[in-house]
Amino acid sequence: MLKPIARLAVIAALCFAAVPLAACSRDTACQINTGSYHIALPDDVLTPRPAVVFLHGFGGSGSGVMRNHGMINAMLIRGYAVVAPTGMQMQGRSGGSWSFHPDRPQRRDEVAFLTAVRDDIVARHNVDADRILLSGFSIGGSMTAYLACAAPETFRAYAPLGGNFWRPHPERCAGPVRMLHTHGWMDGTVPLEGRVLRGADSRDPNALIQGDVFQALSIWRETNRCFQLKADRFETTGIFMRRAWDRCAPGSALEFALFPGGHIIPTGWADMVLDWFEGL
Repeated sequence: MLKPIARLAVIAALCFAAVPLAACSRDTACQINTGSYHIALPDDVLTPRPAVVFLHGFGGSGSGVMRNHGMINAMLIRGYAVVAPTGMQMQGRSGGSWSFHPDRPQRRDEVAFLTAVRDDIVARHNVDADRILLSGFSIGGSMTAYLACAAPETFRAYAPLGGNFWRPHPERCAGPVRMLHTHGWMDGTVPLEGRVLRGADSRDPNALIQGDVFQALSIWRETNRCFQLKADRFETTGIFMRRAWDRCAPGSALEFALFPGGHIIPTGWADMVLDWFEGL
C-alpha cells in the first residue's frame, strides 16, 4: 500500500499528464521559449500533415497573417497547416520585425527561433517534418532567404515573396536549396533593383539599402551550382511569368516568378507555390 506522500505524488503525476499543452490556434498564440506563433489546421487530424510556415512583413504579426483569409484558406483546403510566427516587437513602433541581416545587430537568433517553431509544430500539431515550406512576405521574404542561406536543411524548401537579400549581398551560402522567389514587376516598396532606405545615396557606407533581386538570383544559381546563367525552362501560370534553372546540384531547385502587380500577395500565389512544392 502506498504511503500518503507517495499517493499524492501519483495523483499529481496523473493530473499533470491529463492536462494538455495550452490550446493555441488561429486566434490564440502558441508560446515557446523564444517567442510565439499562430496556427491554422486543416480538417484532417489523423494523418501527419504538410505545413507552410509564413513570415509576416515589417510591422506585422502572426495574428495579422491569419487575417489573410484568402491565402490561409487556399492552403487549408489543400491539407496544409499554416503557421505564422511573430517577429520581435520593435522599440517605439507597433508590430514586429525580423533580425534578418547578419551585418546588423541581432535582437534574436532567428534561425534558432524558427527551428524551434518547426520542432514545436511537429511535436504538438502532427506536422510532417519532411514536408514544411518556409515562406514570407517583404522582410519576411528576406528572413526566409537568409535562413535558407545560413541553414538550408532546416526546411524542405523556401518561397520568399517580395523580399530577398539586402546589400551588401552575401558572398556565399552554406549549401544548395530548393527555392521559388516571387516578385511584383511594379513593386515600389521593394523594387527589383532595391532602394536606399537610410543614407544619402547608394554610395553612403552607412546606408541601409535593399538588395537587387537579380543579384540574389545570381547568388542562388552559384549556390545551387547551376550549369548555365540563363534559365532552362520558361512557363506561364495564370498571371505568373516563371523561369527555372533545372541543371543544378542534385536535389536543388530554383525558380523565379514575376507578376504584373506591386508589393502584394497576389491572388493565386498560394496555389502556384504549393503546386511547385508538391512537384519537388
